Amino acid sequence: MDDLFPVVICYARPQQEFLQPLQVAPGTTIGQAIEASGVLAAFPEINLVTQPVGIFAKKKTLETVLRANDRIEIYRPLIADPKDSRRKRAAKKEAVAARPAA
Repeated sequence: MDDLFPVVICYARPQQEFLQPLQVAPGTTIGQAIEASGVLAAFPEINLVTQPVGIFAKKKTLETVLRANDRIEIYRPLIADPKDSRRKRAAKKEAVAARPAA
């Protein structure tokens, strides 16, 4: 029991977040910790086959072995392409700047 160490499982929706601290044994993988956390039961839309996971914003595989105090994150798919969103904002800004002053 003394060899257990803490990790945290994180998942966020726009209106709700899941933060579950866990104590895991050495050799535990990201996939095993996610299964043990209960996040898959709480959020049935999570699909670990298609959704990436990571530790402290760095993508990892489900087979990655955890270390003490890791924050395991389950990422949601992007709603909009960030590059496309930036292009639209830039075009709008240019259009406003090009209007003649009244």
